[in-house]
Amino acid sequence: MEELLAYAFLSLYGIVSENEYSEKLDTLFLANPENEDLLNLEGETDIINAIRYIRTHIDYGSYNHECFGKILMAKIKVYYKQCFDIKKFSEAMYSLWENLPPILQDEEPFYTLSYADDPLSWSDEEQTRKIYESIFNYYQ
Repeated sequence: MEELLAYAFLSLYGIVSENEYSEKLDTLFLANPENEDLLNLEGETDIINAIRYIRTHIDYGSYNHECFGKILMAKIKVYYKQCFDIKKFSEAMYSLWENLPPILQDEEPFYTLSYADDPLSWSDEEQTRKIYESIFNYYQ
């Protein structure tokens, strides 16, 4: 479910396409067809409802934060390299952070998403980029 939640969030913010999310869901379901949660998600066409479902059905006690983070950061890094407007990128990252499950919001590297754009308020784009780039390399 960690992979699926990452893809769902990424899809919500346009970082991956809804097709990529659907393909990930299909792959997971085909590998585990008896999983009732995946079956229920196969029938859910609204990404926001899918995120709600996943968030309410995850066992956070056994949730693999590192797996979630690696997938999330790898895809965000690709998006970052394609996004030329750092303010737009920063707004999406802050919004993403706001919507993460509370158990993840205070963990690194996710917590840094809440303030990585602060240097932009004094026109320091270089510092903001350094912060983001350090987040992307957190799991390496």
